[in-house]
Amino acid sequence: MTSDSGEPSAAPRVLVLYGPASYRHAAFLGAAERLGLETVQGIDLPDPLATHWGVPVSLDFSRPEDAVGRIVAIHAAKPLDAILPVDDAGTLLAASAADRLGLPHNDPASALAARDKWVMRERFAAAGVPVPAFQRFPLDADPAAVAAVVGREVGWPCVVKPPRLSGSRGVIRADDPGQFAAAWSRTRAIVQEEGADPEAAFLLVEEYLPGVEVAVEGLLTRGELQVLAIFDKPDPLEGPFFEETIYVTPSRLPDDVQRAIAGRTAEAAAAVGLRQGPVHAELRINEHGVWPIELAGRSIGGLCSSVLEHTLGAALEEVILRHAVGLPLPLSDGGGDAGAVGVMMIPIPGAGMLRGWSGGEAACAVPGITGLDITARVNNRVVPLPEGAAYLGFIFARGETPATVEAALREAHACLRFDIAPTLSLRMVNR
Repeated sequence: MTSDSGEPSAAPRVLVLYGPASYRHAAFLGAAERLGLETVQGIDLPDPLATHWGVPVSLDFSRPEDAVGRIVAIHAAKPLDAILPVDDAGTLLAASAADRLGLPHNDPASALAARDKWVMRERFAAAGVPVPAFQRFPLDADPAAVAAVVGREVGWPCVVKPPRLSGSRGVIRADDPGQFAAAWSRTRAIVQEEGADPEAAFLLVEEYLPGVEVAVEGLLTRGELQVLAIFDKPDPLEGPFFEETIYVTPSRLPDDVQRAIAGRTAEAAAAVGLRQGPVHAELRINEHGVWPIELAGRSIGGLCSSVLEHTLGAALEEVILRHAVGLPLPLSDGGGDAGAVGVMMIPIPGAGMLRGWSGGEAACAVPGITGLDITARVNNRVVPLPEGAAYLGFIFARGETPATVEAALREAHACLRFDIAPTLSLRMVNR
C-alpha cells in the first residue's frame, strides 16, 4: 500500500478476537492476508493455558477490564485500526476496547443488548419494534408456578430461551403446562452446565410466533444498513427444537416482503443501538407482519459465509474487513453473477460417538453441489440440539434458481450416512 505521496504506508492493523473452539477465524485471517492487512490474534484463553499452548496474545473474555487493559497496551505499542470480533463471545469486549481507543465501534451497552435476548426485547418494545409477549424468571424458580404466570401473561404455545446462548441452543417450545415443566428443566440444565449462577441467572419465556423464517446478513455504517443477503429457510422451524438446516439466497419472497424485511432489520438494529459493522438477523413473517427474533452484531456463523462469495463478488470476510478499516467495498449493486446459492447445516440425528461416515463422493457428484465439509471429528461425541452447539458439517450448492439449489442440497444430504454409536453416561453414586 502507498500513501498519497507515493511513499509506502503501513498496512492497516486489525485485532481479531475469537475463542479457541472457533473455526471461523481462519476465513478472516485468510481474507486479511489477501488484503495485505496486519492482524493480531486475540484468543479467549486464561494465561496458564496460553502459556502452555504458546499463544502470544491471550485475552480472558470473562474478565473484560483486564482484557481491555491488554488491548490498550497492544495499541500503545503499535496502533490498531480496528477490532473485529469473529463470534458472539467477543462482541462485548470489542465494543469496550474500541470505545476506550476511539476506534469505530458499537456502544458497549448496544453490544450487550445484541447478546442478551432479554435486554434486546426490552429495547425492541421501547422503540415500538414488534415483539412477542415475553417475561423472564429466575433460574431456580418453580416451573409449575412459572407456568401459571406464563399461561396468564404470555400464553400457549410459548418458547423457553436462555438469554445468552446462540444457535438455538436451549430453545424449546412448550404447548401446555406439562410440556413447559419439561422444557424449563431441560433448558435450566443446559444453562447450569454452562456455569450460570442458579441464584442470579434467568430464563426468558416468550410467545411462540408462527410463520416463515429468514436470515439477513448486512453491514452497518454509522447506523445505515446495507443488506448483503436475505436467506430463505425452507424447512419449517416449528419446534419443539429449532435446528436450522438449509439457507438459500436470493430469497423467493415477494419484493415488497423483502423490502419490509430489510426495513424491519434496520429498525431492530436502531432499537438495539447497533451502528457499525456486520449484523446478522433472524426474522419471522406472518399475517401480522415482520418480527425480529434475533439480532447479532457479528456475521453469519459456522462456514455458511462461504456461499456469499458468489453473490457478493468477494468473500464476506473480505467485505467485513474492508469495511472495518475503511477500504472501498467490492460491491456495486449488492450482487455478483446471476443465480442462487445455498448451504445445508447437516443436522445431528442423535447423540453418541461418531464412528464414521460415507457417501461423500455421491453427494459431491450431485449436480449443483460445490462443496462438502464434515466438521465433526470421527471418534468424538456428537450432541444434537437443544443441548448441542454444532452440526455434523456443511453442504454447499450453486444453481440457476433457489429451487434447484434447495433440491441439490436435499439430494446430496440423502447420499450421506453417519455411523453414530450410542454412549453410556456414568455418574458417581455416594454410598
